[in-house]
Amino acid sequence: MALSRFSGFLNLIDFQHSIFGLPFAYLGAFLALPGFPGWSDLLWITVAMIGARTAALCMNRAIDVHIDAKNPRTVDWSLVKGEFSLELTWGVALFSLLVLGLAAWQLNPLCLLLSPLAILVLWGYSYTKRFTWWCHLILGLAIGMGPMGGWIAVAGQIDWQPVLLAMAVAFWVAGFDIMYACQDIEFDRQEGLFSIPARFGTHGALMFARTFHFFTVALFVFAGVAMGLGWPYYLGVGAAGIILVYEHTLINADNLNLVNLAAFKINHYVAPTIFAMALLDIFLVG
Repeated sequence: MALSRFSGFLNLIDFQHSIFGLPFAYLGAFLALPGFPGWSDLLWITVAMIGARTAALCMNRAIDVHIDAKNPRTVDWSLVKGEFSLELTWGVALFSLLVLGLAAWQLNPLCLLLSPLAILVLWGYSYTKRFTWWCHLILGLAIGMGPMGGWIAVAGQIDWQPVLLAMAVAFWVAGFDIMYACQDIEFDRQEGLFSIPARFGTHGALMFARTFHFFTVALFVFAGVAMGLGWPYYLGVGAAGIILVYEHTLINADNLNLVNLAAFKINHYVAPTIFAMALLDIFLVG
């Protein structure tokens, strides 16, 4: 019973998505040297990312529970149905933020100094759809902090090159979040919530998503140029671009049935592909 409830809670907060942005955080860490950053740094980067993602998901579920209770798509979510309490969800969120702070402290003073800013973005994102349809890019920024954080964790300073990586990840996340939000157009309009699909309709939203994913590939290319990376990295970026194109072939304004497949399952291959080819570049091509 206890194991079943624990599994249910992990499902509530989409714990499997906690590792969604990890490859990009590792990418920032490996490119900062470039080379292997050490097991200690990798451990604490992993802890920081899982803490940040778990906290963000818990806060999002807790902050939006009353909205989710009205949405036919989310009315069966376990927090809405009362299977878990708000107190527990907030408790896990606050504990995860403490874990994030501990990891930042273990990494270096600059990470610890910047951790409140990261917490502000993670906490504040859930409120943005109440006042701006740019909420998708705010979510992108929250996950885009990963490669920037990985770089700072290893380099101990802020440089301009990882900003390109952060922007690429932000547009990547915003693009598939827009695709996902197309499912809630009528509900968002009815509740006065802000989103690009609610503002521009499905056709307009999918155009935004395509444009954002074009920016994603372009920014990854610019980042490679800025850091003097070689052909394996660009091969990985090209493969990721093909994955993104394939996602968009699965979805159109008249058929959103495969949006979950495109936005999450297929999308999972983007980050590992770029990271793996960047490692090949660093260690085999140099």
